[in-house]
Amino acid sequence: MNSKTHVRDYFSPQVGWLELRVSDRGVRSISFISPPATVRQSDGHPIMNRLIEQLDRYFRGDLTAFTVPVDFDTGTPFQRKVWDALARIPYGETRSYADLAAAIGNPRAARAVGSANGENPIPILIPCHRVIKADGALGGFSSGTHIKQALLELEGIRLRGSSDAH
Repeated sequence: MNSKTHVRDYFSPQVGWLELRVSDRGVRSISFISPPATVRQSDGHPIMNRLIEQLDRYFRGDLTAFTVPVDFDTGTPFQRKVWDALARIPYGETRSYADLAAAIGNPRAARAVGSANGENPIPILIPCHRVIKADGALGGFSSGTHIKQALLELEGIRLRGSSDAH
């Protein structure tokens, strides 16, 4: 099977520039990047086209669940278990790191869950932004808490310090 990676730059007013990488099997990575000097366009790859269409709909508020396939080419078995649990957090809802640790059958692994969360190669699709602190505070985000907050607000989630805390 062809494992060529297709790359494209994508802009969203909510979060800024993203670098999208797909293979013939699915999405490999989404990275938050600085504005590129030259915008890279893909060659019309069908998975890339589907990803862009779904991201456009998500950022417009018209999509609550992604169906484009993912193609993890990284991650330990523990990280993949965490990422699978992340993918099951519904749109517009949050879970704490402790909740996620319990969901994977390892309730004492909240810190390890946080580390795995930070290594997620496909943010937005694998919604690591939906994981918050047990006290309802925002918590960290590898690309900046301002992006995490923007994604949560896009989904209608207001945290402590905002109106209607979740």
